[in-house]
Amino acid sequence: MEILWVLMAAVLLGFVLLPFLRRRRGMIEQVPAGHPDAADPANYGFAREEELDVRMPGPDHDLLDVLDLVQRTHDYRAAQQLLAGTEAAGELRWQRVQAFAGAASLELRQRPGGVSETPGGQWLRVWRAEHPKDAGGAAVHAEFLVQQAWRTSTPGTDEFRIIMEEARSACGDAALLAPGDPIPYIVELSVARGLAYSQPEFEQLWLKILDRAPAHMGAHLAALHYWCEKWHGSRALANSFAEAAAARAPQGSLLAAMPLFAVFEHLPEVNLVSGFYQSEVVTKAMHGALFAVHAARPDDPMLAHVRHMLVFFLVRAERWSEAMNQLIHIDGHVGALPWTLSADPAAEFAVYRALAVAGYEANGGSPATLPH
Repeated sequence: MEILWVLMAAVLLGFVLLPFLRRRRGMIEQVPAGHPDAADPANYGFAREEELDVRMPGPDHDLLDVLDLVQRTHDYRAAQQLLAGTEAAGELRWQRVQAFAGAASLELRQRPGGVSETPGGQWLRVWRAEHPKDAGGAAVHAEFLVQQAWRTSTPGTDEFRIIMEEARSACGDAALLAPGDPIPYIVELSVARGLAYSQPEFEQLWLKILDRAPAHMGAHLAALHYWCEKWHGSRALANSFAEAAAARAPQGSLLAAMPLFAVFEHLPEVNLVSGFYQSEVVTKAMHGALFAVHAARPDDPMLAHVRHMLVFFLVRAERWSEAMNQLIHIDGHVGALPWTLSADPAAEFAVYRALAVAGYEANGGSPATLPH
């Protein structure tokens, strides 16, 4: 991550930077030419780097309030009530299940417990013990086990397999408690990836999700990982899956952005072609995502995810004005791809934001010309 700080300093100090020649996932080694000495993100009302929220892609004030209450009081009931009042098949419920599970997992990592210390995330255990038939608690517990497997063990090891098998069982329990709820099956998509389900087995799981929530963007993003070359598919299979999702996307759905995520999952580790991000494949995927953003409901919970990915590609393609138009909607939150792949998501996001501002101003833009 040292290179990111070097670059950030370079941008803010106004050095003339050389055109970038390589791209490596998660970092920029060289950036477009320009004189960004006057380019200051603060002039646009953007949050300081230390203020960027790495927990979520966009605001969910109800969730933040409940998370704060649960972590202060170690009482699960506010989380239980919030999930009970959230639409079962919606994107928001899936994000909240992930957030509660992630909070419990991180707490346990920070406080594993001992003879005289209560382990972190104890509120989730109490929730499951006191309300074993609560579908929300069962879903959070299943996702908690999945996150524990990925955080604490290595895929392919016995420890990883044991935790994932427990997660699979927990998914089954959660599904029995709420037969029409897609969430337990969406959680199982990560289990399928970790345990290397066969393609027919995975497709059977996927059909259960399509029966319950055919346009669920979060589910499609989770399934895309399985079809990627680095897991159990290939570039062609991932692209086919993403393009099929985009083709059947209903009006106003963000599924039209799926090909852009497929492109991201298969970016080369080293790219020596300066025009790669202006290529036909990348441009077509970006235009699909831009169309999806334009047509989506302003309150779509997945909208921020697509905007974050667009910032990455638009900056790389030197489409500064369009990148700035996305930034004004998402600034302040960085808990989304591609930033979360970095050890310091806020720093990674801040570099791209500074480049967008520098490029925008180098081409005549200013705070006064940026629409809000």
